[in-house]
Amino acid sequence: MSASVPARWDRGRLTRRRLLAGGSLAVAGLAVAGLAGCAAPPPDRPEHVTAPRPRPAPAPPAAPSSAYAGPMSEWSHHARLADAAGLADNPSAEEMLDVLERLKAQHVSVVEADTSLSDWQTDEQFAETVAEIADFNRRVHGTGLKVVWYYPSLEVISPGGEFGPSFYKTYPDWAQVGIHGEPNVFHGGVVFWVEPGNESVWLSPDGPWRDYYLRRVKQIAQAGADGLWPDVPLYFAGVVSWCDQSSWGKAAFRRDTGLEAPPAEDWSERAWRRWIEWRHQNLARFLLDVAATGRSVNPEFETFVETVTMDYLDATIIGFDGAYLRLAEGITHVWEVDVVSEDDGMRHATEDDWICLVSMYKYARAASGRKPAWAFCYGLREDDAEQVMAECLIAGCNPYEVKTPEKQAGVSPAMRTRLYGFVEQHTARLFDSRSLAQVALYHSSASRDYTPRGEGTGLFASTTKPPGVKKWWSEVPIESCYGKEWLGEYRGMVKALVHGHIPFDVLTSPTLQADDLAGYRVLLLPCFQAVGDGEADLIRAFVAQGGSLVVTGPNPTGLNEYGDRRREYALANVLGFSREAPPASARYRPAPEAGAVYYFADLPGQQYLNETRQADYDRIVGSILQVHTPFVATDADRRVRLETRALEGEAILQFSNLIGAHAEFSVVPTQFNVWVAIPEGQQVREVAIASPDHPSPDLAPLPFGVADGQVSFAVDLYQYALVVVGWA
Repeated sequence: MSASVPARWDRGRLTRRRLLAGGSLAVAGLAVAGLAGCAAPPPDRPEHVTAPRPRPAPAPPAAPSSAYAGPMSEWSHHARLADAAGLADNPSAEEMLDVLERLKAQHVSVVEADTSLSDWQTDEQFAETVAEIADFNRRVHGTGLKVVWYYPSLEVISPGGEFGPSFYKTYPDWAQVGIHGEPNVFHGGVVFWVEPGNESVWLSPDGPWRDYYLRRVKQIAQAGADGLWPDVPLYFAGVVSWCDQSSWGKAAFRRDTGLEAPPAEDWSERAWRRWIEWRHQNLARFLLDVAATGRSVNPEFETFVETVTMDYLDATIIGFDGAYLRLAEGITHVWEVDVVSEDDGMRHATEDDWICLVSMYKYARAASGRKPAWAFCYGLREDDAEQVMAECLIAGCNPYEVKTPEKQAGVSPAMRTRLYGFVEQHTARLFDSRSLAQVALYHSSASRDYTPRGEGTGLFASTTKPPGVKKWWSEVPIESCYGKEWLGEYRGMVKALVHGHIPFDVLTSPTLQADDLAGYRVLLLPCFQAVGDGEADLIRAFVAQGGSLVVTGPNPTGLNEYGDRRREYALANVLGFSREAPPASARYRPAPEAGAVYYFADLPGQQYLNETRQADYDRIVGSILQVHTPFVATDADRRVRLETRALEGEAILQFSNLIGAHAEFSVVPTQFNVWVAIPEGQQVREVAIASPDHPSPDLAPLPFGVADGQVSFAVDLYQYALVVVGWA
């Protein structure tokens, strides 16, 4: 592994950009006939062929009421976000009020504010900035909006610092240090957000910078802000590899682990692997201190960390795995979900690139736990921007709508007004409802970190820049997720689940608890190699209580959570085999009352991602359908995405249309049939549909029929729709 390929970052009022230089084995007893039931057809089935109807399913789990009762504030859980463009240009009071009123008219509820906090400021200059912040906060609150303040957490830019005074020159030993001893400092011309003549320095979270930053966070909280938006809490790898080897970092690692910091990148060394995991923990602790500092002033103050590390491999390189904060109070994420082109957004993305985007939004929702998951929605024109927002909403994330490549403004006021008006109308259904998915996909941080991955991050799939496109996320094939063992397998399962119309949730490994597995029938463990003893115990109990597993990869549970080789597989008794004779594929039931365990030694997910092969789809989806029948079925095209939720006697079905979302983006309207199993003892009260594509965001009735314990109806889908099935 290497950190030589830099990652993408967001800075200030601009967005981060890439810094690049340039055989199937069937499970015993599993046949294609096993695909019958609620899931969608295999990939090659025509769009409008009638699907088999679902068998009646158990009643959906009880859903919460519309009265919000979550671990963070209602306003943050229901947020519709926008940047307060113009503030950095010192607008007058009238201009500020005009900006805020226009945002409010677009149904924005939370304003992200940004001044010069990215730049080095003396204490006197910072005090002046805080006074401006306090004045703006009062004006924002006067309009009924909420405001959070953008403040980079580990980077300081010194204007003119290359040739004049600078933060690094003043505090040279505060900087992060790379594996070869270089301080993490550079000047303009290296990255786009640091202008020529300016200096950028990245600070150690374990040095004096920690208290320096926390003191200033307290002042921002005292100024009346509703929250803080700390950015780039990471070990920046743009110019220096594998930070932090500073004296502060080494001392903290020794204190926490009893080990000396590794002197070189060596994945065969236990100290190196332990250091990789420690960096996730260390940055999480720093951010917990940030959140606690704000709440020491105002118990309702909340922290929203702008997070660039998603489901792919960046987190290994830069050290910040957002899922480590899943259970923490008062702190959550603003996920910067990237797009394939900073100029064109997703307009030239392939179908597999859209699957990557779906995967990132699903991970964002999972890694935020029960807290709000704010997420960037980049777009270029109204149609592609709506499609991106559809994937954000269907995942359960709060939208931060911006026009690529910057974030000062949205694609258009009319589009934001239309889409945010829809979100406001259906806030409870989108953000207070409960998932009805009974299939979970496991994102294993340790397997991500310790499965061999080669170079690159795997952000997207396609690395061939389309004709006429100026900028592409990467043109280096090793960057693609296609060639990544763990990531390719993980995202291939996402692709199979989307194509199978199987609603699913993602579960993240750090902080996994028994309650997280409750209610699921099937747990998918893609390329599942590294697992802690506690994780293994929870998964073992899940199977013992009737849950089923689909496990893939050549070394199932063969490593511990730090990548150390185990003498025996952690789940050998669940898998039904040992290291001595691992089979190519197997089906095993540990006990009569236990769930089934399906194992494939190869990587059917990666193969399905790369080649969309029917046999690989059959193994993944067919294994699920052997033990679980979803309560919703459809004959929709495989590129129509389905998720299911529930709220107050309603089943909520969400559909997004990705049929035209490939190569040259277009919208291809589609119509399909849907069957929903009626819970025992219930009657259908209504079926209604709402969409931002309709003239009104209100629900409109849909004709439906009831027969054989199922309600059926047809859906006309343009880009995104929400269907409500109401139970009497």
